[in-house]
Amino acid sequence: MSTDTSGRNAEDALARLAAVIESRLPARGGDPDKSYVARLLHRGPDAFLKKIGEEATEVVMAAKDADHGGDRTKLVNEVADLWFHSMIALAHYGFAPSDVVAELERREGTSGIEEKALRKAEARDASND
Repeated sequence: MSTDTSGRNAEDALARLAAVIESRLPARGGDPDKSYVARLLHRGPDAFLKKIGEEATEVVMAAKDADHGGDRTKLVNEVADLWFHSMIALAHYGFAPSDVVAELERREGTSGIEEKALRKAEARDASND
């Protein structure tokens, strides 16, 4: 059922979407009367962060529904919404999808348990400084 668009194609699609989102930034003249993205960005972080929370909840609900015989494609749709709104946050804070991909690549081959323990240790060290 997976239609994996691996590698460059996926990154290219994300880069194209990121470019559109960046063009809607207030500093780039995004018009909140003509663009949903510009409207969210114009309203500030509370607006798009609220949407991210809503979309994350909808991902969980779609997954739970899929576990109980619901339409499994809703999960993909909700994850797409979550990614989209997360990309708005990335643009607002000056990041791009490639920054997330680079972080995932940095973590590649590292156990999730090890990664979490390392982050806890780094946080502990930072708080002791």
